[in-house]
Amino acid sequence: MNDNRNFITFAIIAALILFGWPVIANKVFPPANPPVTKIEGGKTKIVPNPASPSPTTPAKTRDLKAILGESAGQRVVIDTPTLKGSINLKGARIDDLVLTQYKETIAKDSPPIRLLSPVGTADAYYAQFGWQDNGLKPPSADTVWKASGAMLAPGKPVTLTAANSQGQVFAIELAVDDQYMFTIRQTVANKGAAPVDVAPAGIVSRARPSADVDSWTIQIGPMSVHDSKADYDLNYKDVAASKPFTTNGGWLGFTDKYWLTALIPDQGSSFAGEFTGADGSGYSADYARAKTTLAPGKALTQTSRFFAGSKEVRVLDGYQDKQGVQLFGKALDWGWFEVIEKPIFYYLDWLFRMIGNFGVAIMLLTVTIRGLIFPIAQRQFASMASMRAIQPKMKALQERYKDDKQRQQQEIMKLYKDEKVNPLAGCLPTLIQIPIMYSLYKVLMLTIEMRHQPFVAWIKDLSAPDPLTPINLFGLLDFVPPHWIAIGVVPILLGISMWLQFRMNPAPMDETQKQVFALMPWVLMFVMAPFAVGLQVYWITSNLLTVLQQRVLYSRHPALREPMAK
Repeated sequence: MNDNRNFITFAIIAALILFGWPVIANKVFPPANPPVTKIEGGKTKIVPNPASPSPTTPAKTRDLKAILGESAGQRVVIDTPTLKGSINLKGARIDDLVLTQYKETIAKDSPPIRLLSPVGTADAYYAQFGWQDNGLKPPSADTVWKASGAMLAPGKPVTLTAANSQGQVFAIELAVDDQYMFTIRQTVANKGAAPVDVAPAGIVSRARPSADVDSWTIQIGPMSVHDSKADYDLNYKDVAASKPFTTNGGWLGFTDKYWLTALIPDQGSSFAGEFTGADGSGYSADYARAKTTLAPGKALTQTSRFFAGSKEVRVLDGYQDKQGVQLFGKALDWGWFEVIEKPIFYYLDWLFRMIGNFGVAIMLLTVTIRGLIFPIAQRQFASMASMRAIQPKMKALQERYKDDKQRQQQEIMKLYKDEKVNPLAGCLPTLIQIPIMYSLYKVLMLTIEMRHQPFVAWIKDLSAPDPLTPINLFGLLDFVPPHWIAIGVVPILLGISMWLQFRMNPAPMDETQKQVFALMPWVLMFVMAPFAVGLQVYWITSNLLTVLQQRVLYSRHPALREPMAK
């Protein structure tokens, strides 16, 4: 009767895990990227790039091509190995930018990711640089600037100039590297008769939030580095009211899962930063430097930078290490285990560059990790063998002192000491695996390097769940199963590998424990199904290596296979 009650309790807990996990995972562990393919009629079809509607989208929007066409005569072309687009001379706005190295879908003819779009489009998103009006009367947002050239490219800067009626001449020199960083040199020449206060400023504005899902583990939305630390505390809903701060060095902007825009003032100077957002009018991040009084006949040049691109780990770390951008690598929300995650990423990325297949790189990473912890696993098995050998003595002590729990614990601890057994040693490999598993999960979820990376056959994106499921006969049935039962082939293989691993373990003496271990692989199969295939490949490889490891270690510790002594 007691065993039946225990089994029913476990079944209820398993059901709660199975059906409650998606709710928890969506907040604590963000889901994998949406599948890039679907299986219909037994054939693989590419899924369009998903976009989520937003209440902040302007009610009246216009076609992007029409807006760009109308202003074609007053635009400076941007042409780099990684960026294409243009600068609008009206207002001196960087408002047309696509990332040429990344496509919306895996289709060969897929358009590149569009990061910035001009005002009037549904996804208006732009950067603008100027000066605060402290009596300076800088050019207005409608001013059409004059350009020194028709194209901005690496090694070919462009200078925009304008003047006001007070005698001040303004210049914005823009330069761009071969990655994603713009350098902005803002100059004011005071040709008037009176001194003026000069305070350069910059703004990034977007009409609506990112379509990416914000979660507890990955920051999506407003982000800044100030007071020598990264601030992940703000979300779009938090900036309905102004969120100002003052700092020396740092930066601010908006981060999506894979893309980033960041205003980077001179890192040796202080500035005032602010996030704002109002219903219907979009969101903005802006900064202003402290004002400097400029005497007549003098000129003042101040430099800032603007990042607009993908959050590639090596690129971000390069700008931090080589150009002194404070904590720029923190644009990726590594979290508590960064000390483990970064080495895992760099090793995994090195393997991928050597091999060319990200899935195989994950498997080799797994082999490396299992090899490193193999000596610990040996000690675990030795400890398990020792614990199994002293089980009869422990049972005898428990029976002898069943009415004196304190004495019972003292005698058991003495037994451990006399037999030189550490009961916690068997848990050590598992405890080590937990941060490694979580760190790999964060690496695969955070970094863009696995996005749209194929593995084998139908798996076209390791950063998404497996799209092939037997629930609809692998796409032959015209039926899309709910996500919570759409178990892919790879998660099923994961369940089988876990079953093989559990089967290698000695059978528990307790019948309830046997039933629990029999069900556990299939419960975890459902739990892991929504995760990225890349993470499942890691776990399957790890399970198979564990089975092989167990065969070796059981041969060294045959007592673990023998029936429990009476």
